[in-house]
Amino acid sequence: MSMLTELLTRHAAGLPGAVALVARGDQVEVAAVGSADAGGTVPMARDSLFRIASLTKPLVAAAVMLLVDGGELALDDPIARWLPELASPVVVRTPAGPVDDVVPAARPITVEDLLSFRCGYGLAADMGLPAVDLLLQVLGHPAEASRALPPDEWLAALGQVPLLRQPGEAWLYDTPSDLQGVLIARVSGRSLPEFLAERLFGPLGMADTGFSVPTPALGRFTSAYRQGAAGLVLADPPEGRWSAEPVFPSGGGGLVSTADDLLAFARCLLAGGAVAGRRLLAPESVRLLTSDHLTAAQRAAASLFLQGQGWGFGGSVDVAPTRPWHTPGRYGWIGGAGTAAHLIPATGTVTVLLTQLQMTDPAPTALMQEFWTYAAR
Repeated sequence: MSMLTELLTRHAAGLPGAVALVARGDQVEVAAVGSADAGGTVPMARDSLFRIASLTKPLVAAAVMLLVDGGELALDDPIARWLPELASPVVVRTPAGPVDDVVPAARPITVEDLLSFRCGYGLAADMGLPAVDLLLQVLGHPAEASRALPPDEWLAALGQVPLLRQPGEAWLYDTPSDLQGVLIARVSGRSLPEFLAERLFGPLGMADTGFSVPTPALGRFTSAYRQGAAGLVLADPPEGRWSAEPVFPSGGGGLVSTADDLLAFARCLLAGGAVAGRRLLAPESVRLLTSDHLTAAQRAAASLFLQGQGWGFGGSVDVAPTRPWHTPGRYGWIGGAGTAAHLIPATGTVTVLLTQLQMTDPAPTALMQEFWTYAAR
């Protein structure tokens, strides 16, 4: 039994199964333990499919940068050119104030504001703030399939919600990635699933990544669980919501993928945006994706989500070695479905951990922390 398999096995009592991957250059270590379902009927495998949740965010941010590289938009472009529903945003006068006490936005929201999560919309550490509460009331959450709106209706509804903070002022979570997805569709004239498949997943060979799982692949698709009072509770079976195309393809958390597909994306970034000798992303776009864009005050205010680290485009960036796994420049993110993927430019290391047990809060799980410590050795 390998050390990585042993590590996963120690946590197997609380999980149906897991897949972990550590790549150091061309050397790749993979472990798959347990099963794809709590009943133990399907053994976990290297190519098992998982709902990757917020690991969608770095991929969608990279897709925005494909449009930037192609000259189809610029980072300082106001998004109102393509999203006129947000042409005249208003901001609550104070974050804790009522949603009808608003002032005009000091400036337009830009493409860079969406990528850096400083557009004024999103989730804050205090989810009870009136503007955040209204955001969730009006939009629900894309993870709630029963409340999902088509992209145009979603954007029209968002346009009726005031910003929590002025554009550029504060880091706020999640909503900016969904906005990026709608922006990609509007700019390209293609749906988000079509654009990602043709412009990102295809060139990278990410054949198992998408917003739904084809029928022939359902046998490799894991069941999703949440922790209940008496144990694991089935949240979504393989034949559930990902068996058909979604009403709202969520740029913030709607993708399904595998460990090797995520490795392919990470290797492209480590190679400065190249894949198989061909340029996919410009090196400057990769640098922007993987560099911290926040001020110290913005990082501190977002510590519930960022644990004191920074934010690039679509993922966190380590700025201080506060834990054994924190290496300055380490880029990636975690997903609420129990997933994590990171790359470390300084060492060329890639780490991917996929489970199917939903997280209960934004803090990394004990398994994630032990896995990262193992990979950092």
